[in-house]
Amino acid sequence: MLNTAIKAARRAATVINRASFDLDRITISEKNHNDFVTDIDQASEQAIVETLLKAYPDHAILGEESGPTANLNDDSEYVWIIDPIDGTTNFMHGYPNYCISIALQQRGVITQAVVYDPVRNDLFTATKGAGAYLNEKRIRVRNPDRINKALIGSGHGADPRALAEYLRMYEVVAARCHGVRSSGSAALELANVAAGRVDGYYEKGLKIWDIAAGSLLVTEAGGIVGEFSGESEYLNKGDIIAAGPKVFAGMVQVLKPFA
Repeated sequence: MLNTAIKAARRAATVINRASFDLDRITISEKNHNDFVTDIDQASEQAIVETLLKAYPDHAILGEESGPTANLNDDSEYVWIIDPIDGTTNFMHGYPNYCISIALQQRGVITQAVVYDPVRNDLFTATKGAGAYLNEKRIRVRNPDRINKALIGSGHGADPRALAEYLRMYEVVAARCHGVRSSGSAALELANVAAGRVDGYYEKGLKIWDIAAGSLLVTEAGGIVGEFSGESEYLNKGDIIAAGPKVFAGMVQVLKPFA
């Protein structure tokens, strides 16, 4: 199943990379304020879905652009959760920070994860219970002993009403750590936590396709993922903190008032 997801991600990357050479030709639509979709998002998702369903025709699909397949329900044993381009705004501006995110949810538990960065050719993978990898090399989260030694990733959604709260969160986190970075791709930031490139990540108002694959990468790399309260319903709620154990504890302490 993981190999099939990798194959699907590479097929999608071919679509994305080809389009990235001539961004003036892509078609852009605005779903909501500052929330965009391009024809390349849709073509990427189609390539992923075709690859997955060719191998597993009975599996259900939940895609950011195409939505749920007809066979997705509470009894679905296997559900593929897809974000064909996480970081669409970056992609359409030619800012080289976006990725493909594919996760498999089995009986409600994320068991397989692929996050593929087509710009850097970085392939992050994880299977539940078997560790997390970057380009086939095992990765681990960094775990500074205090949040004030950490570099933290963050982001905010397209809803302008969320901006004021984000700025308040930024103020309290930035005062407690080495720095805060916002890259515009939640899935890629979670992968970076898993790889030890940043020490933690937080964001509110995300969708399950933004975080399903990345959350498994973090936990399989030795990190902790939870809501701002520290509880574990982040896939449903969409508010997430991810970090090594010590930094996670410090982030919850700082961000719990925003839960």
